[in-house]
Amino acid sequence: MRVVIELRPSPEILSTASGSAAGISATELTGELPGFVLDSGFSPVTLPPAAQAVADTAQPGTGSYLVRGEIPDGDRAAREALAGSAGVTGVFADPVIEPVRTCGDDGAVGDWNTVAELLGRVELTAAGLTGEGVAVAVLDSGINAAKVRAASGAEITIDPARSWNPAGVTGTAGEFAVGHGTMCAFDALIAAPRATFLDIPLLQSSRTGGSEMDGLLSDALAAFAYLRTVLTQQPAERRALVVSNSWGAFSPQWDFPVGDPGNYSDNPGHPFNVIVGSLDAAGADILFAAGNCGRDCPDGRCAYPERPITGANSHPNVLSVAGVDTGGQRVGYSSQGPGRLADRKPDICSYTHFLGSTAFGAEVPDTGTSASCPVLAGVVAAFRTKWPATRIPPARLRELLHRTAADRGGAGFDHDHGYGVAEPRALLAELQKAATRA
Repeated sequence: MRVVIELRPSPEILSTASGSAAGISATELTGELPGFVLDSGFSPVTLPPAAQAVADTAQPGTGSYLVRGEIPDGDRAAREALAGSAGVTGVFADPVIEPVRTCGDDGAVGDWNTVAELLGRVELTAAGLTGEGVAVAVLDSGINAAKVRAASGAEITIDPARSWNPAGVTGTAGEFAVGHGTMCAFDALIAAPRATFLDIPLLQSSRTGGSEMDGLLSDALAAFAYLRTVLTQQPAERRALVVSNSWGAFSPQWDFPVGDPGNYSDNPGHPFNVIVGSLDAAGADILFAAGNCGRDCPDGRCAYPERPITGANSHPNVLSVAGVDTGGQRVGYSSQGPGRLADRKPDICSYTHFLGSTAFGAEVPDTGTSASCPVLAGVVAAFRTKWPATRIPPARLRELLHRTAADRGGAGFDHDHGYGVAEPRALLAELQKAATRA
C-alpha cells in the first residue's frame, strides 16, 4: 500500500545530511525503516509547523518532512512497527485521486458565451477586472494552450517558469495532450481572460499500472508545497494566487479507515489537509470541485455510501464548488453535503454543462463540478486583479462570495447549493460600495 510518512528527524541527522535542508534527500532522512520501501524519486516535502500569515515564509528545518513509499498491504503489525520507529510521527494514506468529470450524458445547456454573460464579464472588464497579473494554477492533467486558443478565439498566457511537473512526469507546460486539464483552463479563462496560468499536470500518473488520468495525493502535497514558494516570492502588495482543483478521492479503498490516524477522508491532521490550510493562510485562494456523487446521477466511481465530499474537497478553508446549468438548476450529479471535514459544504455553485472547450468532442459539453470549479476560479482571479490577498484575505473573500450569492433551495445555506449561485456583479457592487465608504 502506498503511504506518506511524516518524519521529524533529529538535529544530528539534519546536521550530517549533505547540502541544505531544502535539498535533503529522502534516503538521508529515513535511513532504514522496517517494512517500508522508500520512493527515492519523490523529493521530501517540508510541512510547516502551523498555519502562517500572508507575509510569513516557512523556514527550512522548522517543520516536519514528508516522504513517500510502500508498506505491506493489510499488515497491521508492520505498520505499527514503522509508526514506532525513531523520528516517525505519522503514517498516512496516499489515495488515488481522479478527475471529477460527470456521468451525465445530456446535451449542453447553453454555451460559454452564455456563461460569460451570466458572470457579467463585460462589467468585470469595464471595471478592470480581467485577471491581469494574477496567477491561476490548474492542478489537473495538463493544458493544451493551442486547443484553448482555437476554442476561445483568444490568447492564453502560460508561465513555464512557474509551472511544475510531479516527479517522473515529462512534458512542457501548455503542450500536454488535449483533455480534462485543457477544459479546466478554458473554463477559468471565461472570467479571467488576462490571467497567467501555471500548468501543474498533477493527474499525469507515473505509477505502475496507473491510467493517464489519475495520480497520487502525495503529488498534490508536493505541488502545494511548491505553490507556497510561488506565492511567497510574489511582492506582498500584489500577492495573488488562485488554485483550481477539479479532482478528488472517489473511493475509501486506498484510504485508511475513518478514525485511523492515517486516514485522509475525515482527518484534518492528514498532511495534505494541513498543507491546504497553510497555503490558504499564506494568501492563496483554493478551490475544489465538490464532486459528481449527487444522489440524482452519481458518477459510477462513487464508492462512499454517504457524505461524498471528502478530504480537502470539504476543507473549511477552501471553496467547495457545486454545479448548476446556465438555467440556474442544480445538475443532478453535483455532490451534496454535509462535508466530512466541514459540515457546510458545498460552499457555492457555479456554471457547468455548457458547450465550451470542446476538449472531448465538438458537441460534448464541459461538464461536472470539474467545470464549475475553474469557472469560479476565473471569477476569483478577476477580482484579485484589484484586490490582492493582502487587501482582502482569502477567508474574507469567501465570506463575501457567500453573502452575495443568489440563494437557491430555500433561505440561507443548504447542502444542495451551499450559499447559492456565485453572482460576480453583486460582489463587484459590494466591493465598490466598501471602497466608497473607505
